[in-house]
Amino acid sequence: MGNEVVECGEYSLLKDFRVEIEGDEETFTFSLCFWVYFITSTAFPATIIQQVHSDSVGSAPFLVIDKKKRMMLLPLLLLHKEAPDPDNSTSWLEVPHASTEIEFPLEKWIHVGCEVSTDFVRLHIDGEIVGEKSLTSLINEDSRTSSLRKITLANIGGHGDGLQGYVHNVKILPPALSIKDHQGKDVPLKLSIDNSSSSEIEVGNDGVWSIVGGKASCRRNFSLDVVLLDASGQPVSKDIEVVTSLLYADNGALVENTTDAEAPLLASYDGIEYASCERPSKMLQGRASFKLKISQLSSKCDNRLFRIRFHMLKSGSYPFFEAFSPPIRCISRGRNTRVSSVMWKRSTSTIHPHNLSQSSGVDEGSLELQHNSVNEARPYSSSKRVRSGHDRLSTTFKTDPNVERPDEECNSHPQTANKVENEFGRSLERRPENLEETDDSPSDSESTEERNSPFKSMPSGRSPISDVTIFKYCLSGLMERSFMLKEIAMSASDNELSEFAHQVSLYSGCSHHRHQISIAKRLIDEGTKAWNSISQNNHHIRWENMVFEIEEHFMKIACCSSRSLTQQDFELLRRIAGCQEYLAQENFEKMWCWLYPVAFALSRDRSNALWSSTSPKWIEGFITKEESECSLQGPRGLQEPGTFILRFPTSRSWPHPDAGSLIVTYVGSDYTIHHRLLSLDQIYGSSESEMNVKPLQDMLLAEPELSRLGRIIRSR
Repeated sequence: MGNEVVECGEYSLLKDFRVEIEGDEETFTFSLCFWVYFITSTAFPATIIQQVHSDSVGSAPFLVIDKKKRMMLLPLLLLHKEAPDPDNSTSWLEVPHASTEIEFPLEKWIHVGCEVSTDFVRLHIDGEIVGEKSLTSLINEDSRTSSLRKITLANIGGHGDGLQGYVHNVKILPPALSIKDHQGKDVPLKLSIDNSSSSEIEVGNDGVWSIVGGKASCRRNFSLDVVLLDASGQPVSKDIEVVTSLLYADNGALVENTTDAEAPLLASYDGIEYASCERPSKMLQGRASFKLKISQLSSKCDNRLFRIRFHMLKSGSYPFFEAFSPPIRCISRGRNTRVSSVMWKRSTSTIHPHNLSQSSGVDEGSLELQHNSVNEARPYSSSKRVRSGHDRLSTTFKTDPNVERPDEECNSHPQTANKVENEFGRSLERRPENLEETDDSPSDSESTEERNSPFKSMPSGRSPISDVTIFKYCLSGLMERSFMLKEIAMSASDNELSEFAHQVSLYSGCSHHRHQISIAKRLIDEGTKAWNSISQNNHHIRWENMVFEIEEHFMKIACCSSRSLTQQDFELLRRIAGCQEYLAQENFEKMWCWLYPVAFALSRDRSNALWSSTSPKWIEGFITKEESECSLQGPRGLQEPGTFILRFPTSRSWPHPDAGSLIVTYVGSDYTIHHRLLSLDQIYGSSESEMNVKPLQDMLLAEPELSRLGRIIRSR
């Protein structure tokens, strides 16, 4: 199959089935082939096709399904001494017929072939003969001499008017073409859910899915893929988009928005949440992947169950071009199991430390990355810290052949943690092309085992921080790390926090943890002050009324008074916050966990120069991965190789090790777009005091793969 779109005209309702057949008077023989798809509301027994002779009045069944859902092929009309009654399924059994032995399947494309002659009938299912009957006993002189020139086969009612289905590629075959040949040509398609790709879904004994949803601070990402398959089960590449919606399982009605006017089903793209109905996913090689969250709880909807509907756009309202999940019970996650003995007293104007967590879901899964191997808690030699496939951009840098496992969440190198590499190739780290969208590992911070862990609560008076706590932090997912880090930041001294950052960097092998731990106290303190100032004891704030205060805090943290945020920057921040007209505290916390690391990174001399530059604008603003890729597209395709754009990854928020980092998006020499992480070690570290270090701008342009700065084209 090619990449053409699906032609809806290829499919028609069964009730519109009609073909006319002309034959020889002596040997009236033909082969009828078609694909058929019955839906579950079909009533049985039922007449699928009736036959009408050109010179007779009335009709007789031709192809039927009995009450046991077995398909039956009946003889031609003029061979019947008394035609079977379409409304009486018992009469069908009174004449010789070819029949299947098993129940005919529903909601599945089945190829049907009918070989018909005055001497026999033969029924084919999916290219194989399943029934055959000789008709010599029915032949009489009257039927031989009768005029048998033309027959019309059609679905014209009769018994089983409720028969509902679709047909595809109806053909009367010439003698030279076999039914098996017809089956392999122009095969129909069907959209299906690939259950093997699902994650973060618990399946009950009754088959009902349980998914954690609700408020932004509690709901969890879950993943699903849908595939477009032909009737033989092979994936088909088509240029189509798939959109999702949340329905009630009992009546198929759309689930309402939440009381906060939030869409019930959210989809994450490039780390930003959208109403799922507004952001379709494009199929690649017959597969569309979704990172979803449910904001509406079953308990808020009379304990009703939901279903997720996947539907192909611009492909008609056919049931085989949509797929439904099993019934879903959306539950809330009890957060009291996470609360430690160290509590922030919450008022209407205070940020709760356990709410200030980006694990609530800006990224489509990457923020809940975990490590399942205990080996990751061991100290490494530096030769094993380069991630598999993350070869450096610089051609002069040789990657150590001893690479680490591909599920590492951060790409730092211990040897570069406290110094600036004079070769830029040591800091521009090669990432997978789906850098911001890949996270196949589950989050153990959500598991029952973790909720019952004896380490979930930390005493406030211990010093120094125990090895058990360090190991747990290294092995936990992003959500659990955020809880632990806030507890530690509340109770530990600056020296203890610094030592904790050092130990975590050592045991995890990722120096970037040091930066996130070091800013924890300031992030929480300044976030509290910012929310107090903005909210003024109100639970919800109009977005337009607080953008200027957000800008003021950002410029203060970034130490940049010469450049303000643009309307497009605020729009991206609003998407990250996941709010519409009004901003709640949890929305602010989501945004703050992304914005603060960015602002803090921009406060450093090396990155501040990039942000402050206006001619050219090295960092033009806050943009998404999609916008950066669109900006590198010219009128005739991609721009020249070497054209690049700097951006902050929208899917990396505190305490993710890469929060506040920069990504270089560029056109490679292979005329494809690449995304490479600019190491945080080039922004932070004591090396800033070294006078002989080149500016980042010069180091970027010194790279052989980078030659010219691109311009940003904003999406609307």
